[in-house]
Amino acid sequence: MSKVAKLHDDEVDIDASLVTRLLTEQFPQWAGAPVQVVASSGTDNVTFRVGADLAVRLPRTERTQGQVEKDLTWMPRLSPQLPLAVPEPLALGTPGEDYPFSWGVYRWLEGEPFQQDQLADPIAAARDLAEFVHCLQTVDTTGAPVPPDDPFSRGTPLAPRDALFREALDELRDEFDTGLVLAAWEASLAADTWDGPPRWIHGDLMPGNVLVADGKLSAVIDFGTAWAADPAADLLAAWYLFEGDSRRAFRDAMEIDQETWARARGWVLSLRMIAIPYYRTRNPAAVRDAHPLIAEILADFAAEQ
Repeated sequence: MSKVAKLHDDEVDIDASLVTRLLTEQFPQWAGAPVQVVASSGTDNVTFRVGADLAVRLPRTERTQGQVEKDLTWMPRLSPQLPLAVPEPLALGTPGEDYPFSWGVYRWLEGEPFQQDQLADPIAAARDLAEFVHCLQTVDTTGAPVPPDDPFSRGTPLAPRDALFREALDELRDEFDTGLVLAAWEASLAADTWDGPPRWIHGDLMPGNVLVADGKLSAVIDFGTAWAADPAADLLAAWYLFEGDSRRAFRDAMEIDQETWARARGWVLSLRMIAIPYYRTRNPAAVRDAHPLIAEILADFAAEQ
């Protein structure tokens, strides 16, 4: 496995030797252990395993820094109330001579990124994740961060993405039943008002952020999009993690109304549709994965008519 983790030429070079230098300079008590990049690191940060018990997490760009500070503030308040393990930040690292951002040392969490075939019982896993979401939603939001003013901030209304959605659909009119897609989208727009109090959401319950160990869900990581917002945002997990009976089990366990489900469905539909033109040449695999997911979303909508 390569020790270097870098996505684009404009990102900071981050490798195992950098992590070793930072630890030696700032946290010598943790220096000297083997350092290995985690292959499933996300797009905003790169994670290294340090020895058996620690992880070091470093933002790739200036835009993505600040999560360690957020974790240090909120993880100790959230974790006692959640039924699955979540990140445990141990220390905040400061910029170094050859690394310009703050970074974090965390407790290592066991588990592999979510895959259906790793689960001993997908329906039980769906119910376990629903319990996690329920518990997160009950945590007091006093002082909680709120979504930034961006049309793609999780837990925000769908309407600001309407023009982008229609533009993408126009480019894809030969690949989809545009009438059905528009009907599903407009049904979600009609349900687009969340009039309840903001609730804590994770905001990014996708396979890379849900860990599995011994056939069961073991942890939820990466709370970079966690804030007080529309709880429909965490229903994206129904589409990104589950299918068939397990998706139905997740929805039933969440005990949600039809409008909340419609907003969640609209979120996934808009994310996938807008992504296809953008990623067609950048990430063909993501485009291939989007088509069957959109088909499932449209089938779900059609079944309700």
